[in-house]
Amino acid sequence: MIVIDKAVDALKEGKVIAYPTEAVFGVGCDPDNEQALQALIDLKQRDPEKGLILIAANFEQLLPYVDISELSKEQMDTVFESWPGPVTWVMPVSKKTHQLVHGQFDSVAVRVTDHPLVQQICIKLSKPITSTSANLSGMPPCLVAEEVERQLGSDPLFIVNGSVGNRTKPSEIKDAKSLQVLRRG
Repeated sequence: MIVIDKAVDALKEGKVIAYPTEAVFGVGCDPDNEQALQALIDLKQRDPEKGLILIAANFEQLLPYVDISELSKEQMDTVFESWPGPVTWVMPVSKKTHQLVHGQFDSVAVRVTDHPLVQQICIKLSKPITSTSANLSGMPPCLVAEEVERQLGSDPLFIVNGSVGNRTKPSEIKDAKSLQVLRRG
């Protein structure tokens, strides 16, 4: 698929991309590229202390970014029961993860997506991408590519045209250690 290749090329070049997720358009970048992370934070006018979500095609892609040694088998089983899908889990962060990804926290929010387009991007890139809603801080999230372009512009942003999933709310966020719901989905 040509659009997938173009999105992956943009990510490898350190660009920020906008893409459809399960509920809204997201914006993201390569989680290991400091310049791309800073560009994403600047584009969103987002506080860098907040951190970002990592979304992946499978859990193996997330392993370099999380420290599962602090989680029990039962906790991990609960996480795996919800994936792939619209549940984001907050897990202990690995030392490898860039500070702009986890912000002020000693944890990182991660999700295995079930959106086919995002799965293909992550598979082709061979790693997760960062994810935050495609909107300026304080504005409503975008549901279509045209809204993304109106709010965030199209340069230097690469917009992947596609349909969001049928979810009407953002992903639920849970803590993998306590299993508590941090944000209802």
